[in-house]
Amino acid sequence: MIAATKSCLAISGGVGGAKLVLGLSCQLQADKLTIVANTGDDFDHLGFTICPDLDTVMYTLADLADRESGWGQTGETWQFLSALEQLGGDTWFQLGDKDLATHVVRSSELNKGKLLSQVTHDLCQSLNIKHKLVPMTDDRVATLIHCQSGEVLAFQHYFVRDHCEPAISGYSFSGIDSANRCPGFSRALQDPDLGAIIICPSNPFVSVAPVLDLDDTAELMTEHAAPVIAVSPIVAGVALKGPAAKMMAELNMPSSALGVAEYYADRYPGLLDGFVLDLADASEAIAVQALGMVPLVVKTVMTSLPDRQQLAKDVLKFASELCQA
Repeated sequence: MIAATKSCLAISGGVGGAKLVLGLSCQLQADKLTIVANTGDDFDHLGFTICPDLDTVMYTLADLADRESGWGQTGETWQFLSALEQLGGDTWFQLGDKDLATHVVRSSELNKGKLLSQVTHDLCQSLNIKHKLVPMTDDRVATLIHCQSGEVLAFQHYFVRDHCEPAISGYSFSGIDSANRCPGFSRALQDPDLGAIIICPSNPFVSVAPVLDLDDTAELMTEHAAPVIAVSPIVAGVALKGPAAKMMAELNMPSSALGVAEYYADRYPGLLDGFVLDLADASEAIAVQALGMVPLVVKTVMTSLPDRQQLAKDVLKFASELCQA
């Protein structure tokens, strides 16, 4: 495990990333972990600002997340959505009654002129979350999915409304060129005691790339002395959550852990010092090493809290070993 005096920066998308984030929060003191959540899939809906990945991580840390789906809150009810449907409203994006309270408060505070990072801090305090959770930016960045049909879809339309069915040809991030990291993200990168940067098992295209493409983030991480480690979101050719494997196939990439490592090597040369594969993909470790990354083969499938804690221990120990190498 990284030394007790060192801090850790974790990059996360939604459900898969949040699982490892929870494990890391169990291993690291509150002042030693900063979690940066992707906000490229944020969007305005029914007059509310919705932040799906940010909320998934927040609910997970607060022990409120629905354990079956990984998103939304446990014990959720749907009276608002039922009433909305009766009135002919738009119900393709599921907003539970408990979840709705978050969106009401966030939207109200943003409308008063507060920054997303300030509102996130206040929400986390209200939910008694001790570890630092920050959005990647206070600016608006929107992930767009380019379909093989020629249509361009907002990410949530592709992901939720259309159930990831359209074949994709690419993706882009509207607003990325003028967006800046939020202050908490920049402070974490500039922390002289930063001992590890961990890219949690999240979709490399639409959950991680928006974070790395923001400002000069990938370059700063590449130059940083702290090891940068990515955990593969693909196990035995399958994405445990989300459309990553389907996207890879449609982008003519191998749907494998090695394919993820190759993507990072091509798009962000020299960024990754280490790459974590599941036991099911142990045969790909040598090929990963040939890309210039040190492979770690451990159990990465997290079905329980002990699984999340064990993977966090394994990754933190790996980071310590890379620091000493």
